[in-house]
Amino acid sequence: MHTVWVRLNAVVFFGLTVLLFLSGLAALSKVGHTYYHKPVIRTLKLNTLRSLKSHGGVDRALLSFDIDVDLAPAFHWNIKQLFVFVVALYDAEGRTNQIVLWDKIVEATDANKVIKEDSVFIKYALVDQGKELRGKQVRLQLQWDHMPITGLLYMDKQPLEETSSFWLPTEYQ
Repeated sequence: MHTVWVRLNAVVFFGLTVLLFLSGLAALSKVGHTYYHKPVIRTLKLNTLRSLKSHGGVDRALLSFDIDVDLAPAFHWNIKQLFVFVVALYDAEGRTNQIVLWDKIVEATDANKVIKEDSVFIKYALVDQGKELRGKQVRLQLQWDHMPITGLLYMDKQPLEETSSFWLPTEYQ
């Protein structure tokens, strides 16, 4: 005869197995959604270059940008939040450098899933350790990270053909 503990163990682990199976089905139900339903990026461009200086042995640029993005198409029932960030891309020494300038978390419970702001000052400075920012072409690219309730994390980004770019001055200012 089985004890109460053996029976309780069987019931608990049967429940956990069912929960695992249902979580797997939930994750599979929206596998292709994030590939086809992306945020609508209307505007992401430089507003003002505030300064480009040599600061502590490194080049540092401070700037502001305009952003207008509708994130609603990227949401579905299994998305808890989107981590959205603006990245500056520039080439130096034969490599493409990526620097996060600004970020924001948009939750599924937020009523307004549109980010429309003008003259947004960056949270994190555009810094180059090798003093190679002067005279470089910089692209602003929007990237986002899907954070589901259950399932795998997925990152995506704005295609390079749709990014805006600007040139930094050749002299410090």
